[in-house]
Parts: sequence; structure tokens; C-alpha cells
Amino acid sequence: MYLSIGNDMAVRDSSILGIFDLDNTTTSKRTRDFLDNAEAQGQVVPCDDLPKSFVLTAEYGMTQVHLTALNVYTLEKRLGK
Repeated sequence: MYLSIGNDMAVRDSSILGIFDLDNTTTSKRTRDFLDNAEAQGQVVPCDDLPKSFVLTAEYGMTQVHLTALNVYTLEKRLGK
């Protein structure tokens, strides 16, 4: 199955490591450092709108951070969890 994360993007649900709220997680220095490092390595997939959350995926040995304008509750509801 796939999870639609907005902007005509979808990720395979089996590759999702976590779904995180940007407002809550970016208060932590470790999360900010992680996101800065991912950006520097080209692992961040941006969204067109103001991002509210990010989806961390790992597939084929590559980790990606997908920014999305959808909130965590909406994404979890779409996953059915």
C-alpha cells in the first residue's frame, strides 16, 4: 500500500520509519541537526506549501525526509492506524 502525502506524492507504507510533527520536533536541537544534515546530503524532499510534518522513509538503503503540508493526524488516519 501507499500513503498519499500531498502534492501528488506517495510513499510506500512499508518504508515509513516515522511521521513527525514539525512544530513539536524542531524544538529539539537533535532533530534540527538531523534535518540540517539531511538537507545538506540532499535527502529532503520539499513540499510546495508550508510544511506541517515530515515523513521519514528508508528504502533500498536510502533514507529520505518528505516534508508535507498535511498534519500528523491526517497522515495517520490515511494509514488507518
